[in-house]
Amino acid sequence: MEAGSAPRVTLLDGFTLHLGATHRGAVDGVLPRGIQRLVAHLCLCGRSPRTAVAGRLWPDVPEEHAQGSLRSALWRLQKAAPGLLDVSGDALTLAAGVRVDVRELEEWARKVSTPDAGGADLEITCAGLHGELLPGWCDDWVLLERERLRQLRMHALEVLAVRLATVGRHGEALQAAYTAVGEEPLRESAHRAVVRVHLAEGNLAEAVRAYEQFRTRLLDELGIVPTEQMTRLIRGVPRLRSMAG
Repeated sequence: MEAGSAPRVTLLDGFTLHLGATHRGAVDGVLPRGIQRLVAHLCLCGRSPRTAVAGRLWPDVPEEHAQGSLRSALWRLQKAAPGLLDVSGDALTLAAGVRVDVRELEEWARKVSTPDAGGADLEITCAGLHGELLPGWCDDWVLLERERLRQLRMHALEVLAVRLATVGRHGEALQAAYTAVGEEPLRESAHRAVVRVHLAEGNLAEAVRAYEQFRTRLLDELGIVPTEQMTRLIRGVPRLRSMAG
C-alpha cells in the first residue's frame, strides 16, 4: 500500500484520522469520543485482547456492558472507516499499513539516538518538533504514554543537537537544542545542549550568555543554581572562572 493512500492516525496535538487518497479525507469530526479512544488505544498499546480493550476503555461499568460498548464502537468504526482495524479472532489491532504519527516519532528518535547514525538520520522532522499526545485526554493509559513520549522527544532532540554540532552542522544543532528548551524552559540538559553547541562553534560569548540566562531564570523561578555538570562546561571561559570555581 502506497503511503499516500494508506490511512493515517495522528495523536500528537489531537486526534485526527485520515483515510487516505482513495477515501474522503479526515473523519475525526464525525467519530464519537468513544470510537476515537478505541482507535487511540490500539495505536498506543498495539494488539490487545478484546476483553482487555473493553475493560480499559469502559472501566466503570459491568463487564457485559463494557463488551457491548466495544461491539457498538467496532460496528460504528467499520461504517465510518472500513478496514482500519483487524478484528479477526479474540484480539484487536490496526490493519497492516495504517500509519501512526506516534510510531513515526518513535522511529525518528531511534534513528537519531543510534550510535552509528549517519548524516541522513541526523535530521529534525515534524515528528520531532512538537506535539503533545492527545491534549485534554485524562485516561491513565494516555497520561503514561504522554509523559513517555515527551521524555523520548526531549532526549532525542538533545542527542541530535550534540551530534549535529560534532559534525559541524551548528545551525541545525542550535535549532534542535532550542526546540528542546522551548518545550521545557527549566530543563537543564536542554540548556546544556545549547551551551555545548556554542562551544563547539567557538562562540564563547554566546555560551556564556546562554549559561547566565539559564542560571538567572533558575534562581528567579526555583531558587536553585545549575548543577556542577553544567557549570563544568563553562569553567574554562575566563569571564566565568570566579563564578564557576
